[in-house]
Amino acid sequence: MTKSPAQDPDSRSRAESRSEADPRLDTETRIDARIDARYGSLPPQERHVADFLLEHLGDLAIFSAADISRETGVSKATVSRLFRKLDFEDFREVKDHARALRSRGVPTAAPVTSADNDASTGVQRHEARDHENLARLGAGLAEGRLQQAVEMLAAAERVIVLGLRNSYPVALHLHQQLIQTRSKVRLAPQPGQTLGEELAGIGSGDLVVAVGFRRRPVVFGRAVRAVAASPAQLLCLGDSTSRHYAMEADCWIECPIDSEGAFDSYAAAMSLVSLLANGVLNRQLGAGRRRLSAIAKAYDELDELEH
Repeated sequence: MTKSPAQDPDSRSRAESRSEADPRLDTETRIDARIDARYGSLPPQERHVADFLLEHLGDLAIFSAADISRETGVSKATVSRLFRKLDFEDFREVKDHARALRSRGVPTAAPVTSADNDASTGVQRHEARDHENLARLGAGLAEGRLQQAVEMLAAAERVIVLGLRNSYPVALHLHQQLIQTRSKVRLAPQPGQTLGEELAGIGSGDLVVAVGFRRRPVVFGRAVRAVAASPAQLLCLGDSTSRHYAMEADCWIECPIDSEGAFDSYAAAMSLVSLLANGVLNRQLGAGRRRLSAIAKAYDELDELEH
């Protein structure tokens, strides 16, 4: 069994000596920040390897240390020496670090290859990944979870849709769809407002929909716990990195946002919004149709939409 740094004195002493060598670095610092902190003091060959690492952050998993040595034209000893200067024991730790960055949503672009220059190939790969995300979403909804979420959205007296950073556009779209099918739907936080104003006074009969895709602000977790401790119901939507909030929620839906590129794809998330909103409309069809008609009439009276 591999010892943790706390159990292994040699490992701990190595970590301490590295930290003492450069206090700006620690085990949580991203590899690009580590390279930036050391770049000025690196000899030319190590700089060449560092440049290669930065250009290939998105696909380090397919390389070995020998591959990097061959691609950069420097010795394996030089490559290993650079890893140690960057606070990595070996290249396996570098690859694990790169995978962890991507799993947290940190954009790590792979270099453009001749195949990627073919637009049709890039679109096909993107389309295939979105299909995979949708299939995984569908599998997660197959055990009655969609019906449970729809019932919660339809039955609540008030609905507050909460989203921050990358999750805000998804929350905004869900709010805009739901408000066409039912009344008393709010989006939080409003511009210039903090979450305290939005969540104060929630109680029995209220539903908070917490949209939490990766790279969430710390306050998201605090908000989830505050809602979970209140009489209100909690519906959580997010990717696998927010799975630990499932235990706090009355209903949890996992929605993958993986992509072939540096940035996540929210196609499945927007499809989930459509499923939820259409489900609410079908759940209360008569009232929903009357509300849609009233909204359409208001559009005409205000002359808001293009004809």
